[in-house]
Amino acid sequence: MSQETGQARQGLLERLAQGPVICAEGYLFELERRGYLQAGAFVPLVVLEYPDLVAQLHREFVHAGSDVVEAFTYYAHREKLRLIGREGDLEAMNTHALTIAKEVASETGSLLAGNVCNTNVFVPDGTQAKATVRAMFEEQVAWAAQAGADFVIAETISWGEEALIALDVIKSAGLAAVVTLAIHREPETREGWSPAEACRRLEDAGADVVGLNCSRGPRTMLPLLQMIRGSVQVPMAALPVPYRTTSEQPSFQSLRDPEGDEATDGIPFPTALDPFTCTRHELARFAATAVAMGIDYLGACCGAGPHHVRAMAEALGRTPPASQYSADMTKHAFMGTDASITAEQKDYAARL
Repeated sequence: MSQETGQARQGLLERLAQGPVICAEGYLFELERRGYLQAGAFVPLVVLEYPDLVAQLHREFVHAGSDVVEAFTYYAHREKLRLIGREGDLEAMNTHALTIAKEVASETGSLLAGNVCNTNVFVPDGTQAKATVRAMFEEQVAWAAQAGADFVIAETISWGEEALIALDVIKSAGLAAVVTLAIHREPETREGWSPAEACRRLEDAGADVVGLNCSRGPRTMLPLLQMIRGSVQVPMAALPVPYRTTSEQPSFQSLRDPEGDEATDGIPFPTALDPFTCTRHELARFAATAVAMGIDYLGACCGAGPHHVRAMAEALGRTPPASQYSADMTKHAFMGTDASITAEQKDYAARL
């Protein structure tokens, strides 16, 4: 967590100049697990129905080491709200999410980020579709600008052209832009650009930070990040999902569980991914590897909890407030090494 008392407020690029920035994502899955958001539609109605819980989650992520409070406006766009018959709540949902995030960012000295994402209406040769996409981005970015966002994140976009539209809208509003692509099973954007080519195009179009988020876990995102790193000069972003994806099943949507039951038909996404979850230690190793690779903007996406964020922060040598409660197994009743733990207890550890 970055506190700014008695000094001028720094923006994203100033923070990046001083070292890596951590941005916690993962609100969708975390709030779904807690029982306040529905899987499938994944519309963040929680910002209207339980705003205090959203604020608390923002605080938990900052407490764990996030430098950014990202307004929970992922899927708070016109198309998703139309699907559930709540399009009339579009402005209220966005402005409430931004107000909640701004309050937490202000009290913690964190950066405030607006957010836009995949619209699910983009088609590569559709003039009207592109106009619709632009209009969707424009209304969300305008609300973010009015709220005083330090920058806007355009994330989880799998069409390179759609990402370029989002970028143009953000820069036209006079805001810094972090643009992260979601690369699914096929190692390219949906129109066939390699991640490196897509990020080069975004850099050339004025993106301040480019990279990848969502879909792929640490293991299958790292090779793509390595290719991008050699192709762009701007700061890079890396925010994997915390799941053990493989070369055969490189995205969390493509994972298959041989022990899955008829409830999921062996397809764990999105509600039965528990057996594939990365440990906090795996996220720490990812963070250390990414920073050594020259990646400046780090985080974790769908499925991440504050413990994952804390582990990433600690891997960078930081001690966020949550580090006060980092594991100390020397005090464990059976597995501990503290001198005050009796031999009888230690000997029993092998039988646990």
